[in-house]
Amino acid sequence: MKGLAEFVMRGRTQALFVAVACAGSVLLCWISAAVVALVTLRRGAGQGAWLLLWALLPAGTVWYMFGDSGPVALLIGTTALAMVLRATVSLPLALLAACAVGVVSGLLALTLAGEYLQQVVDYYGEFLGQMEQRLAQSGNPVEYGRPGVLQIAGMVGAGTAMTAVLCLLLARYWQAALYNPGGFGAEFRALRYPVSATLALVAVALVLSTLGMKYLTWVMIFFMPLTFAGLALVHSRARARGQGGGWLGVFYAAWVTFDPVKLLVVFFAIADSWLDFRQRWEQPAAGDDGAGKGTGITRRDDADNGDQADKDE
Repeated sequence: MKGLAEFVMRGRTQALFVAVACAGSVLLCWISAAVVALVTLRRGAGQGAWLLLWALLPAGTVWYMFGDSGPVALLIGTTALAMVLRATVSLPLALLAACAVGVVSGLLALTLAGEYLQQVVDYYGEFLGQMEQRLAQSGNPVEYGRPGVLQIAGMVGAGTAMTAVLCLLLARYWQAALYNPGGFGAEFRALRYPVSATLALVAVALVLSTLGMKYLTWVMIFFMPLTFAGLALVHSRARARGQGGGWLGVFYAAWVTFDPVKLLVVFFAIADSWLDFRQRWEQPAAGDDGAGKGTGITRRDDADNGDQADKDE
């Protein structure tokens, strides 16, 4: 993947080719979004917006022909997060902005893609109906709840926000790998929210959860920043104890498979806002001279000085 980033940053033509080629594919649009984010982080909002406009042409064609607005929402959402990150130089703030991306994406899906959402609802209804028939024939009758349009819209918003954050993190990894090796790991492991931000996220999630089951998918949007803060805490703990990638692989397998693990990750992120676990267990690595402890964000004056070198010859 680093080779792709190197190719993209050779010049405007290369970045344009990759962004446009991948934007028209539902399966590859995440690459296009990450490329646009990388250009935004390194070269500025102007270059990123220019590349975004070109990438929206094939993504918009997919929306017009098949009714799937996902690539368009992902491109715009990821670019917005990259602009926030470049302007604020704060990964926590960028992830908070992802909540707005998720809410707007869900509301736009309700407004502009109602027919598509209804098709998804019908598909889920048919699938669950077939599952119920099979279980009834085997002597274990079960009745599943049918999701509504509002729930599916919340899932769309949460999925867009999550994918946009992953694309942003990939772009940040690329940027650090090319211009500040080791910086991304330090930046991600330091991800943590203050008590005020945590309380705000939890309060909004609790209010939505009291409105009924149909709003539970929207709750996921506001737990998403805390999820990434919890994952960052896990990575920090693994580094402090010298645990390798194998342990993290087992953890992520459990995180993907078991819902209680997801809840524990959020819980520890909330607790970390008060207790600051990293101060308790982090120890300087042997022989560490302080290199790579920065945030991994390229300083704005350095980025501006490097812009000319990034332009086409």
